[in-house]
Amino acid sequence: MADLRPRRIADLIAPYRVAPGRRVRLPRDFPTDASGKFGRGDSREAKAVLESGVQLLTEYQDRLAAQDTYGVLVIIQAIDAAGKDGTIGHVMSGVNPQGVEVTSFKIPSDEDQDHDYLWRYSRELPGRGSIGIFNRSYYEEVLVVRVHPELLQFEKLPVRSRRGDIWRRRFREINDWERYLSDQGFKIVKLFLHLSEDEQRRRFLDRIDQPEKNWKFSAADVKERAYWGDYQKAFSEVLSNTSTQWAPWYVIPADDKPYARMIASAAIAHALVQINPHYPKVTPEQRAQLETARATLASHEPDADAEAPLEGGTAADPAAPPAERSRRKSKAKKRSKR
Repeated sequence: MADLRPRRIADLIAPYRVAPGRRVRLPRDFPTDASGKFGRGDSREAKAVLESGVQLLTEYQDRLAAQDTYGVLVIIQAIDAAGKDGTIGHVMSGVNPQGVEVTSFKIPSDEDQDHDYLWRYSRELPGRGSIGIFNRSYYEEVLVVRVHPELLQFEKLPVRSRRGDIWRRRFREINDWERYLSDQGFKIVKLFLHLSEDEQRRRFLDRIDQPEKNWKFSAADVKERAYWGDYQKAFSEVLSNTSTQWAPWYVIPADDKPYARMIASAAIAHALVQINPHYPKVTPEQRAQLETARATLASHEPDADAEAPLEGGTAADPAAPPAERSRRKSKAKKRSKR
C-alpha cells in the first residue's frame, strides 16, 4: 500500500494548484500528460496512491459526518471526454454513499431560467457532514455561456445587467459566493481536468469504434471541437480570476486517467485533512447514560428455559399444539448433548 500522509498529499498537488492572482494561459502553463515518475508507461504506483487516497477519504468522511460541522463541495469542470464520470467513480469508490451526493448539471430548465444563474446550484449544495460533488457547475455560466454568448438571451436578464463586462462581474459574484460558503464552514475543492486536443480526438474515436461506448458519444461533442481555442481562453480566464485562498483551482493533467484520478483524490483528501474533523467527545452526562444502558443490556441474558430454535435456526412455533412443541423441544435438547 502506498503511503499517503498529509505532507505527501501536499507535495503531490502543489504543482497543480493555481496560486491566487496568477495569470494562467492554457495549454502552455500546465501539462496535460502525467510527466515524472507516474508516466503513462507505468501507472501502477499512481493506482497504489489512488487506493491509499480512497482509504484516507473513507476515514475522514466518517469523521466529517460524525462531527456534523463542516461540509465539502467538490467542483469538477472539464472539456468533453476528459473523464469526469470515471474520476468521480474511482475516487469516491470507498466512501459511504449516504455521505456523498453527486449532481450532474445539464441544460437549464424553464424554471431555472426564471431565477438568478446561481439558484439551481445553491439548491444542490451539500449539508454539514456531507460531501457534495458537482459534475459541471455554475462555472458553465462563464465557460459555455461565454463561448456561446447567444445563450444569455434565455436568462431573461434586464438590459442594465447585460451592459459592461458581464464576465468579470460574474467572476466577482462567484468569488463572493464561495467566500460566503467558506465562512459558513464549507470547504470548496475545484478540479479542472486538463485534456489535450489530440487525446480528446482519440477518446472520441474510441467511443465510436467500441459498440459498448457508443452511448457516450454525441455528434454535438465534435461540433464543439471547432471552439477549442475559445474554450481554452475561457478556462484560462476562469482559472486566473477565480482561484482564491478559500477556493483554489487544481489543474489536473487528464491525458493519463490513473494519474488524474490520483491527483483528484489527493486534492479532496487534502481539503479533509485541512478540516481535520474529529469524532464528538462524550460528556460526563452522556458517559453516565451509556454506562446505564450497558448495564441494562448486560443484565438481560438469554433465558435458559426459552425454547431452543428448530433445526436450521427456526424458532419453535408458539401457536403449535402443546404435544408438538414438547416433541420439538425434546429434539433440540438431544442435539445440544451431541
